[in-house]
Amino acid sequence: MSSPFTKDSDGDDGPGAAAARITGRSVRSERRLSGALAEVGLDGGQSVIVKRADAAGAVQAEAAGLRWLTDAGTVAVPNVHGHDARWLVTDLVPPGRPAAGSAVRFGRGLAALHAAGAPAFGAPPPGGPVEAYIGLAPMRNVPGADWPHWYAEQRVLPYLRGAVDRGTIRPAETAVVERVCERLPELAGPAEPPARLHGDLWNGNVLWGDDGEAWLIDPAAHGGHRETDLAMLHLFGCPHLEHVLDGYQRVAPLADRWADRIALHQLFPLLVHAVLFGRGFAEQALAVARGALA
Repeated sequence: MSSPFTKDSDGDDGPGAAAARITGRSVRSERRLSGALAEVGLDGGQSVIVKRADAAGAVQAEAAGLRWLTDAGTVAVPNVHGHDARWLVTDLVPPGRPAAGSAVRFGRGLAALHAAGAPAFGAPPPGGPVEAYIGLAPMRNVPGADWPHWYAEQRVLPYLRGAVDRGTIRPAETAVVERVCERLPELAGPAEPPARLHGDLWNGNVLWGDDGEAWLIDPAAHGGHRETDLAMLHLFGCPHLEHVLDGYQRVAPLADRWADRIALHQLFPLLVHAVLFGRGFAEQALAVARGALA
């Protein structure tokens, strides 16, 4: 008998079959949201999100990251029902609308999440692979002893080289970014312990649920500097960001002149985007590097 659920173009079982296999429950509906994402209804009325990733280790990294964030018990994170090498099944977050009060609570929870800590800068979540991902870009979780050197070697320079290899940054333009890396020990501000980062905290990875709370999805979790998550929220926008920051500062005040270092922390995601999406983000990265040196 043929399956009532769709198959992917390569003949692999689709999200409905994957959800049934991973959860052990009957599937009653399937609705594609994108090529890699679907909403699947399970018996009993529960709906889940089923996500496909073809890159080796990507599902393992995301599942480990979600569980690590959940273990902190600070910000809401969808429950992981299970995964295999290609498919991840998590709870569906029913959508709602952001409000000032929920943004303050999110800020408080984010501060507590960061304070839950990590063994080292670059440390992967427990059970997470060294070869992880940020979006569609490979990201290595290799521990380092101090943030400035680790950030340069593992987060900035690999994507600078990748952007040059793809022709989105010209070789003659790399000097300004390399100069930032050289000066990171003096630009980084006061030393901080490794924080438990979401790691890809742009607006699309913060869902506002119908319970009025913020939920975190799609992490690139690792040990890092807490200002990096906040810089991502500034870079791509976040509803009621001023209230998020107010809540954060009430729980864990940021170091002096933290706002002056936002550009420094935005250099990493901008270079990732330059690798993935081209010259426009490369120009932003170069401008941010020049601003960090100013």
